[in-house]
Amino acid sequence: MKKKSAIFASALAAAGMTLVTAFMAAPSPADAASPADAVPTAKARIAAHFDLSRGQLPENIALEPDGTADVTFAKARQVATVSPGGRTRILATMPNPADGGVNTPALGFALTTGIVRAHDGTLYFLYASGTSDLTGLWRLRPGGTPHRIAALPADGLPNGLALDERHDRLYAADSVKGAIYTVPTRGGEASTWSAAPELAAKGFLGVNGLKIHKGALWATNLDQGTVLRVPFGHTGRPGPVQTRATGLVGIDDFAFTGKGDEIVAALNSPNEVVHIRRDGTSSTVLNAADGLQNPTSVALRHGRLYVLSAAYTTAADPNLLLARLPRSPQAQAQTQGQ
Repeated sequence: MKKKSAIFASALAAAGMTLVTAFMAAPSPADAASPADAVPTAKARIAAHFDLSRGQLPENIALEPDGTADVTFAKARQVATVSPGGRTRILATMPNPADGGVNTPALGFALTTGIVRAHDGTLYFLYASGTSDLTGLWRLRPGGTPHRIAALPADGLPNGLALDERHDRLYAADSVKGAIYTVPTRGGEASTWSAAPELAAKGFLGVNGLKIHKGALWATNLDQGTVLRVPFGHTGRPGPVQTRATGLVGIDDFAFTGKGDEIVAALNSPNEVVHIRRDGTSSTVLNAADGLQNPTSVALRHGRLYVLSAAYTTAADPNLLLARLPRSPQAQAQTQGQ
């Protein structure tokens, strides 16, 4: 596994595309699922194209009430907004570390990763630079400039991010160290919430996307191809990790559909978005024919599915794609804030 990951990363580095949120391209388990069981979508359309040459490789997404997408551009080290009409506006560009980010674990350059939005419009996002002065959790208030509110290990790779506004906590996934940290929304010292074996990397990147849902923190593990559920105990500490789905090659970020524990997830290297049912089986919802270019993250609002594609290996067309999912009575409540 380690040898395969190194070969894959080297190939991307030679092409100038070292950022690898993808894993080994392989058939997805969704390929064997019945098309009749897939979540139906209307014809997808690309709402915005991004500039590959400027490093606008979209990594993560949070939605505003009007449908505006707040996104991180990984290689450009930026936070941006994309309007419903497709207009992109840069909110912040993070400082480049003195060494250019060459010591950023697994990837070799500095990048912005997970992003979440509070109800007052405050954005929280993660920055991995390979240096102790910049790596960590950052806050960006409306109209302001970004400030780091918590340092995270420089030898790790902060990636997925989840916000619990009810308890004023944030949770950050470290894909290299295989850990989840927690930080107060006011800022302060980060503490390790879980470092369970199920979060560990197996040669490249481990725990990745994070979401809070029905009394638990849900996570994906890219290397292990799994969806995990970690219940919150009475004191807020993690309970035993439950594996809810397996065999999901290249799984990145995800969102709940609003129908119980059903999930829509981005599979990076297979170039798919899949619907994962409660029993762990999955079906393809979107693929390369719809315009996907290594999808990294998804979000849902009022039945509309937002998909970011970073074109990490296709090196063709990083974009934001929109499609429609059937609406359920629970959809609005379950997808708010994602």
